[in-house]
Formats: sequence, structure tokens, C-alpha cells
Amino acid sequence: MKFTLSWLKDHLETSASLGEIVETMIAVGLEVEDVNDPAERLKAFTIGEVIDAAPHPDADKLRVCKVETKDGVLQIVCGAPNARKGIKVAYAPVGAYVPGIDVTLTKAKIRGVESHGMMCSARELELGEDHDGIIEAPADAKVGQPIAEVLGGDPVVDFEVTPNRPDTNGVAGVARDLAAAGLGRLITKTPAPVEGRFKNPQKIGLHFPEGAEDACPVFAGRVIRGLKNGPSPKWLADRLRAIGLRPINALVDVTNYLSYDRARPLHVYDAAKLKGEICARLGKKGESFLALDGKTYEVDETMCVIADDNGVLGLGGVMGGEDTGCSEETTSVFIESAYFDPLRTAKTGRKTGVNSDARYRFERGVDPNFVVPGLEMATQIILDICGGEPGEIEIAGVVPKAGKTIAFPPSEVKRLTGLDVSEAEIERILKALGFGVSASDPWLVDAPSWRPDIDGKADLVEEVARIVGFDKLPNVTLAPRAAVEKPKLTPLQDRRRLARRALGGRGLLEAVTWSFTDERFAALFSEGADWLKAKGLVLANPISSDLGAMRPSLLPNLIAALQKNADRGRDDLALFELAPAYQGDRPEDQEIVAAGARLSNPPRHWQGTERKADAFTAKADALAALEAAGAPVANLQTTADAPKWYHPGRSGALRLGPKNVLAYFGEIHPRILKAMDVDGPVHAFEAFLDRIPAARPRPTKTKPALDVSELLPLRRDFAFLVDEEIAAAALVKAVSGADKKLIASARLFDVYAGKGVPEGKKSLAVEVTIAPREKTLTEEEIDALSVKIIAEVEKATGGTLRT
Repeated sequence: MKFTLSWLKDHLETSASLGEIVETMIAVGLEVEDVNDPAERLKAFTIGEVIDAAPHPDADKLRVCKVETKDGVLQIVCGAPNARKGIKVAYAPVGAYVPGIDVTLTKAKIRGVESHGMMCSARELELGEDHDGIIEAPADAKVGQPIAEVLGGDPVVDFEVTPNRPDTNGVAGVARDLAAAGLGRLITKTPAPVEGRFKNPQKIGLHFPEGAEDACPVFAGRVIRGLKNGPSPKWLADRLRAIGLRPINALVDVTNYLSYDRARPLHVYDAAKLKGEICARLGKKGESFLALDGKTYEVDETMCVIADDNGVLGLGGVMGGEDTGCSEETTSVFIESAYFDPLRTAKTGRKTGVNSDARYRFERGVDPNFVVPGLEMATQIILDICGGEPGEIEIAGVVPKAGKTIAFPPSEVKRLTGLDVSEAEIERILKALGFGVSASDPWLVDAPSWRPDIDGKADLVEEVARIVGFDKLPNVTLAPRAAVEKPKLTPLQDRRRLARRALGGRGLLEAVTWSFTDERFAALFSEGADWLKAKGLVLANPISSDLGAMRPSLLPNLIAALQKNADRGRDDLALFELAPAYQGDRPEDQEIVAAGARLSNPPRHWQGTERKADAFTAKADALAALEAAGAPVANLQTTADAPKWYHPGRSGALRLGPKNVLAYFGEIHPRILKAMDVDGPVHAFEAFLDRIPAARPRPTKTKPALDVSELLPLRRDFAFLVDEEIAAAALVKAVSGADKKLIASARLFDVYAGKGVPEGKKSLAVEVTIAPREKTLTEEEIDALSVKIIAEVEKATGGTLRT
């Protein structure tokens, strides 16, 4: 949102400097992003006077001028057709930066003649579009006087409008805040009614089915006939240019001016191009219209449209149509002023991709009580500029009730902020901001219609606090709760921290993505679109059309991020995220997940290609995260029942018991990748940290000294023939359990199927580490242990020793 200093002073009587205004805006919560002050930008430029202008000896279109400047009489070569003796000019010395041409001046020779500086045009100083000649300053301007003092140049303030303050989409709203902060007196004028001289000839109406009346509850309009459209007056055109808008014609410029002056979007139609009744209604499938941006848009049954007997004229609250737009030939107009539902306006804008000043304001909320006053104000400005005769105002519908009455004990200010503010000052601030105050017990405070963000007592306290100044909030040190502070992190926070470190140690890079995802992708990583809706995960008002649902899994956003990086040449990447996933709209449906995804295309190397990621890499990632988070990984079982978004046969689940799934891992199904337009394969995992059982409290006792056996361990290899469907983990578990006192570990080191192995079988080779503690084992004892291992494997898996 931009405005000029002079524009602000139309609403605020103040002697404050630009710096004081900016500082106060920041103090009251208006986030100033940039200030463009011509006096600062043009401080190097001053008034000069041409005392002689002679033809250049070697160029017909150049003149050699003697110019009296603050630096003395200088010779400047100029090609402007109006360079002549006696005029006052904008002088730029050597070393000055000329913004309009992005050049820093140096002493130069032009066709053999030295030139010491420059005489500038309006475009070169960014004071206008004129570049046909140099600036001719008023005759009473003094040599050496700053050019900004002579030619004006209005400072422009650019600030960010926060979503809760739609009233500051207009300059009047900014002025109101500054006046409340004591920076001046609010002088915003209430629009005076303009008497209609003839009955309204244009029928208007509202036609909505039951339940959709809030799409446009009120629609007002009037006709002005006999006007003459044309270019806007200089004051209006200059203001629009200053804030980055291109003047079009007086009628259109007036509506743009009202959008920025009072945060009230309007639309003007060429009345001669309308047919029959003009109304607000819902769109119909198959309808379309040519918009003012030159594009044709399809409408549907969810969109509020403005239409006449010929069809759709525009999208309500978003953009009007080209066919009924005003031109210089327009002599009669219909001015529309309406109130459109913010939510429906936002959805329409996102569906169509249209971004406009009207949409920006309506979807944040405009003042419904300014529908008619805004129309009166636009009427008066159009009459002043274009002339004409106004008709009577006609209104369809009823202005929706806005604002609410809040019971407010003024003591809440002290209780919630610690600020000592007198009741008289609290009342002054609230009234200055437009609130109605009834000093009963408690106070009854009426929120103004332009403040839809005010909902309760705390909001009123915030209003008082920001005007008094957040910098005046008292500093209070919290009293310690105990002599020795307990750990600050909860067990779950500790799990997150440790899992994050473990995944980073495995080479994955942490990503932070939206808690929302594309509704299509959310359906792929859940039970489907109907399940999403039933669980309340589809957003009613998404911030973007591709972020329409709460994510049921972290994987869609991670996989999309992998593809974005691959599109930019980084196709060997591993990402992880530790964040909530959502299985419903209740608090208990949210769980913390550590998820990761790998897109593995390692670069070629003279020593050989690096091993690509596979399902076992994803499993190792999941186990690393779980182990770091405190899960008993030694007790986990691996099963082949991962969800449908994983590739069957190349995925699995890690379970702690039959019902508690701690993680899924494996290759993402090619069908999923194709639907997401992702180049695979992608291997991923999801570890559910909330499902890890809490560690049992242990009694405090002295930790025993490290008990290390003095005897060396020994290793024996076993190869077993088992059925193809037998999981290797089951065999390893059986080996480890054969004798827990002697067997320190069992590790699978080979899997083989082929020649020498019967059909339907596979060979699993295991290295067993035996760690005697009391004495060195004899061969007979080792053989006996081997028999126990073979027997346990046969019992658990049906496997036999391969010979």
C-alpha cells in the first residue's frame, strides 16, 4: 500500500516531519517497507540559469550553453530543443547520479567540446514522463536552490497492510491511526449526499439461491448522464502515478482513487452498453467473459458474478469486463458500489488467478457501511471532473450488520499489559480510533464497521497498547520457579532434536515445507479425496490453489521439493523434515513425524559408481531416527505391509508389537510419482515419533563400572536354506536368541538364489559373534552352540543348514 505525503495531509492536519510520520506508523503497527523522498533523492540537483546558448561547432542539434550554477558559471553541452538563453533549468553537477537514466555523471567531451554537468529533463529526474526537452523551472526560482523545493516532488510511503487491518488499505485509515497517536488532527470529510435529478433508469437486482445470499448482500448504483470523459486532472494523475498506477481516463481513475483513498472499490459501466437489468448472481457452468486485463475467464456455480441480459459482465469483487468498459466516447455511466463476501471473493480470485486491487480489498474485508457514502463520494468527484447530471441512487438488498459491542473493563489494560493508562486516556484512544464508548460498569465499546478484526476485550487492550506504544511496556523478570531448574525440553522435544541430528548425520538435508499441500497429492498419500473431506482436512480458504489441504503425510511436499531441485540440476539429493502430519481436524489427530526422501543419481567416478539408494537405505534412515529418539530398535519387527503409496515388494513397516507401527519405509510407487510428475525412483520413510513408548523411570543408582571381558570374541559363519518368503530378520532374530549369554551379535552378510539353490528357496548367510566371558570355549562347546543355533533356526523359520 502506497500513498504520498500530500495525500495523507488531505486527511491529517499535522506539522510532523516525514521522519516523525514514518516512526509513528511503525510504532502503531503499520509496517513501513520503503520511503521514497524526492528531497533526499534529488539533493544533488539545483537550479541553474542559462546565460548564453550558442550552436555547437561540430553538431547541428547540439548547443553549447553557459550556465550559472551554485558551482559558478559552467559550460554544458545540451541537445534539448528548448535549451536557450534566459531559462531556469535543473542542473546536475559532475559526480551526480541521474536516476532516470541510471548514470553517474563525469566530466566529458562531446564532439570535442568539454561539458561540465548536465541539464535534466523531467524523466531523467523521475519527476514525470516528459523527455522532449529539459525542465524549465519558474522564472522566480533562484540559482542554487534545491530542485525539490522548486518543482515539488511528493514523498511516497510504502507499507505492508497486515491481514487484520483492512481499514489501512485506504489513506484515511492510516490518518486515523496517526491522529489517535497524537500526530495531528483527523480531517477526513464525510461524503455529502448528491441529490439525484432523475429517477434511476437502470434496473438492478440480487438473484441468489437460498443459502448463498451472503455472496453479495447489498448492491447499490446510480446513473450519471451527459458527462464528458477524458484525461484526469493533474492532481489525480500525479497521485496515481506516484503510487505506481497508470492513469487511464477520468472515470476509471476515480474508482482507483477511491480504492486507495477510502479502501472502497467501485466499478463504472458505460450505461449505453448495458442491456436490461444488471444484477449480482452466481455464475453458471459454461459462462465466460472478457476481462479488463484482456483475458477470457470461465466462471462456475461457486463464483459471484455481475451480469445483465447479455450475460456475465465481470466477477463480483474481483474484476470487471472489457465489453462494458468506459472510453472517451462514454457520455453516460452506471456506478456500482456493492459488498462482496470475502471468502467467496478469495476463492474466486484463486480459481481464476486474477489479482486486482478490488480483490485484495474485498477478500480482506471492506467497510459495509461505506457502500452508499462511497458511491456519493465517487459521484461528486466525477461531476467535478466530467460534469453531467446524477440520477437517484437505487439499492438492492440490505447492508450487512458490522461491528460488535464488547463489555470492556478498562482495568484489563493494566492486567494484560502492565501499562498504567488512565481511564480518560483509554477512552480518548478508543474514540479517536472510531470506537463508540459507553462508560458503564463495565464499559460497553462498539467496534466500528471498518474493523472486522475486533472480537473481544484483548483486542481492545491491544488497540490501547499500540497507540500508547509497545516500547512503553514494562520489563518484568519472571521469578524462578525452583532453586534448580528442571530440563527445559519435554521428552518429545528431545526426541525431535536427537532424530534431527541423526538424520543430518546420515547426509540428509533438513527442509521446512508448508503444513498444507496440493489436495490432489494429499489424496494420493491418504485414503482418497472423500476421506480428506470426511476428516475435515480440505481447507475452506486456502492461501493458494495448490495448497488446498492439510498434509496427511510429509512426503508429498518433500518429493515435490526433490523434483524442483532436480529440475535445476540437483538430482542426487536427500531431504528430511520433522513436523506434524494430520489425520483429522482434532488435536489428537496430529502427530509428529520424521520423514525423509532420497532421489539417488550419484555422479560418475573413476573408482566406480557410488551405490544408489534403495529400500534398505530408507529402512536404515528410519531406524537411525527411531534409535536416536529412544525407540527399542532391537525389538522391532519388519513386515511387508506398507501403505499403498509405497511400492509393494520394495517397502515395509517397522512394528513394535502387532499393533504399534513406528515407521514405514521403501520405494515410492511409480503410479504416485507419475501423478506428481516426478522422475523416480524415490525412496522414502516416515517415522512416527509420538508412537515411541515413553522410557520407564529408573531408580537412581550408581552406574556400575564397565565390565569388559578379557577373552577375545570369535566369529562363525552359517548359511541356511529357507523359503523365499521368509524374512531375513526372522532368521537373524532366531540366531541371536539361541544363546543370549554367549552370542553377542548376528549379522546378515549374504543373500543368494540361483544355481545350487533349490527353486523356491534362498540362501541367507549370517556371521555370528560369540563372546565368552568366563573361560575360553572348547571345540566341543562351540559345536554344541552351533547345534543350538541350527535347531533354533529350523524351529523358527524351517531353514536348514546349507552344505
